[in-house]
Amino acid sequence: MFNGETGGAWLRGQLTGAARSVWAKHDRKTDGWLPLWRHLADSGAVAGLLWDAWVPLQTRMIVASQLPGGAEDARRLAVWLATTHDIGKATPAFACQVESLAGRMRTLGLEMPSRRQLTDRKIAPHGLAGQALLQEWLIERGWPRSATLPFVVVAGGHHGVPPTFSGIRDLNVHPHLLRAPGCEEAWRSVQMEILDACAALCGVEDRLHEWRQVKLSQAAQVVLTGLVIVADWIASNSDLFPYYFDGQSPNEAERVEAAWRGLALPGPWRPVDEAVDVKEFFSARFDLPAGARIRPVQERAIVLARGISKPGLMVIEAPMGEGKTEAALAVAEIFAARSGAGGVFVALPTMATGNAMFPRMLKWLRRIPSAEGAGPRSVMLAHSKAALNDDFDDLVRAGRRLVGVESDGSEDEWQPRDDRLVSSAELVAHQWLHGRKKAMFSSFVVGTVDQLLFMGLKSRHLALRHLALAGKVVIIDEAHAYDTYMNSYLDRALSWLGAYGVPVVVLSATLPAGRRGELVEAYAGQREVGAAAVRSAEGYPLVTAVDQARPAVVEVVAPSGRRTDVRVESLGDDLAELADRLEHELVDGGCALVVRNTVGRVLETARILRDRFGPGQVSVAHARFVDIDRARKDSELLKRFGPPGDGAVGRPAKHIVVASQVAEQSLDIDFDLLVTDLCPIDLLLQRMGRLHRHMRGEGQHERPERLRVARCLVTGADWRTSPPTPVKGSQRIYRLHALLRAAAVLEPYLAGTVATGNVVRLPEDISPLVQSAYGSGPLGPPTWQESMQRADEEHVVHQVKQRGKAQNFQISDVGKPGKALIGWVDAGVGDADDTRRGRAQVRDSRESLEVLVVQRLADGTVRTLPWLNDGRGGREVSTETAPPSDVARIVAACGLRLPFQFSLPGVLDRAIEELEADCVPAWPVKESHWLAGELILMLDENCRTRLAGYDLCYTEADGLEVSRVQ
Repeated sequence: MFNGETGGAWLRGQLTGAARSVWAKHDRKTDGWLPLWRHLADSGAVAGLLWDAWVPLQTRMIVASQLPGGAEDARRLAVWLATTHDIGKATPAFACQVESLAGRMRTLGLEMPSRRQLTDRKIAPHGLAGQALLQEWLIERGWPRSATLPFVVVAGGHHGVPPTFSGIRDLNVHPHLLRAPGCEEAWRSVQMEILDACAALCGVEDRLHEWRQVKLSQAAQVVLTGLVIVADWIASNSDLFPYYFDGQSPNEAERVEAAWRGLALPGPWRPVDEAVDVKEFFSARFDLPAGARIRPVQERAIVLARGISKPGLMVIEAPMGEGKTEAALAVAEIFAARSGAGGVFVALPTMATGNAMFPRMLKWLRRIPSAEGAGPRSVMLAHSKAALNDDFDDLVRAGRRLVGVESDGSEDEWQPRDDRLVSSAELVAHQWLHGRKKAMFSSFVVGTVDQLLFMGLKSRHLALRHLALAGKVVIIDEAHAYDTYMNSYLDRALSWLGAYGVPVVVLSATLPAGRRGELVEAYAGQREVGAAAVRSAEGYPLVTAVDQARPAVVEVVAPSGRRTDVRVESLGDDLAELADRLEHELVDGGCALVVRNTVGRVLETARILRDRFGPGQVSVAHARFVDIDRARKDSELLKRFGPPGDGAVGRPAKHIVVASQVAEQSLDIDFDLLVTDLCPIDLLLQRMGRLHRHMRGEGQHERPERLRVARCLVTGADWRTSPPTPVKGSQRIYRLHALLRAAAVLEPYLAGTVATGNVVRLPEDISPLVQSAYGSGPLGPPTWQESMQRADEEHVVHQVKQRGKAQNFQISDVGKPGKALIGWVDAGVGDADDTRRGRAQVRDSRESLEVLVVQRLADGTVRTLPWLNDGRGGREVSTETAPPSDVARIVAACGLRLPFQFSLPGVLDRAIEELEADCVPAWPVKESHWLAGELILMLDENCRTRLAGYDLCYTEADGLEVSRVQ
């Protein structure tokens, strides 16, 4: 089989002058061009290099397992498909686009109309045309037509969208687009000549007879399509693969090898399967506090992972603060070594939780071994604000290379920048792997769960996302945090991950048994895995392991011994009553957390409490802060209320934090007293996990005496009604059914009628409470039943509606072997996968409006917000020219997502119109990529403004407040 320049020279030598005249690439600026034979040879050579040095073993096996010749056949097929992918350019519909090159072809017998004459040429995009030609070539070699489609659809879909059956029919009735009338035989001769030569070059002639019996799976089709797209993008880069100029061919010596060296793509991770003691294995990778030992759930997860011959799905259910993340990373390392995975993707609910996870992953990566000779490990933080993360930015600076890669028309891909490449022993954020469509190809990725949900969204170049994830271990954190709509996308993603054989680790402290069963069933597909036993399993903590070859194993794990008894009681929703109670409880000092379900309630509560306690003793935390302020808030929370020891600075003697759901997950914060709005029981238990999270002295004696017993006051409802009536804001967010079920399972504790009185025991009561609340059995006193029945009926209707709506742009489940990917993303969302529009699609939300916040003084001076730390505040922002890069980055870090009011019909359009009036013409893309195209919210000297009929006020302490203009 060919390699590098040898293949290109051989291919050229097999072709007639007419075949060599067919062109593939043209640069209008320089008039440089590339003949088709050269681009095909380049693409095939790159595909071979990618297959050998970049595609993980786990991914290669998806194809190899289906072919009679195994790994050798898989490589041969991948290279052949890449080598033939652009054969559709040998058609009049494509070749007529550049008159000078078309004229050259006409002189050698390939007559064709002009571009103006071929008005219907769009019916034959070169991918679809190539699919048709390759299919014809295979049929002539004895293949049944139906057997060809799973193979030739790779050429048809190599520009990101597989053809549809209607598109195929339209092309069939326009044959003149493939071969010009009166010159059909000349065109056909050249097309078949090129395909014959490609087959000989790739050594597939002797394999075609056996391959035609193969029912190629959709998983293999997607992987091969993704690989061909990547090979095509690399081979299309004129910096790496020079074009021809003035009839002169480029320097052919070491063409492919030189390009590959210049690209310097990091290879996949190659983990080492270390047969060492579990405790030794774990302590080598994670810092254990003095005197601490590996916890039972961590140890059991590792033992189970080692016992699985063919890694599949593992679900780890354990209390908050029990080290599930460390367990998942340890399991991922073991799974990867056994499956051939080349990396890990960690999916988290929000950008904030992703940012918190990223340095933890880096620390772990620096402690795990790789196989001898392994190069640098590519790392990526995958969300829309990743460039503003300092840890990630450090890696980007280390990984820049002076090389650019053809983006296949995407304008958002990275620009080439010069710097050094870190040594092979380090982590690197490789520059080629930037951009929406390629970020997931890094070996190690931390990102929002959206990146995984996009796997189920019909969108352009979806095969690239599938190819990236097919070679990894996937960790899904906080699996309880997603609603019916998002779970529909998650289940679809899991079905494809299962088809690829991707090992998956799911983490949750509060997972309903029914949802556990759904996750297992989605992953296993049609395989029998004992889902009924999975659904009925009781006990906590719990580890469920699904082997790719055997039924699920469900094990109850011994608790670690960490326990918190939480006394719960109801509290009326009157703010004066809340202030009185806090004054009473904090009389001797202490730190209280008040969690509200809406930002409006956060700010209203904080105002009342500041009047009572003083502004210095009340702070707020919610998502309506600019990014810099939000990061500072999270950091301050961790420093002041985090675990004792290193990094803890000055826990206040008395303080109240009023927070929204941002305090609910992935923040290791610890309070003496908790007040929370009524919310779904799993989330309420998560909030309880912030109560007495750490031991502060023996018997908690370092806490104020009256707060040494953990207490949770549940408010946000009128407890006098039957059933309780949750406040309207909570009903809008969570819906009445989940709130009433939560109130019903809490009612015996609030009434003190359970054996423990009003004490919820953590972790013992976590699973029983969650399973009851999310079960189907009746709950609550008899007087509640009529209201709960109505809420349940509304809930069922809402779920059906959500599932139906989610399917509008959702890809189909994995098809049976031999079913081609024709129409796979038909009627999809186009290029909107990892965009605001795409994120709104997988989260069932209105497209949110995001702005960059600056201050405009009375004299017209624009500056950054004055209080920003580290010298970033009060920096002047030029509006006459592009601001310096460091200033532009500060402004970009002041992004703020406007609240739901600005997503309403009419309001959204009006807000955009008013914001666009403040756009700065001096910030074009080339001069200021941080700011170009962004909407700027200009605050006045008092940090106020008016937008679309609303008054906006932003403060350092409270973030954004919004009120309707009176």
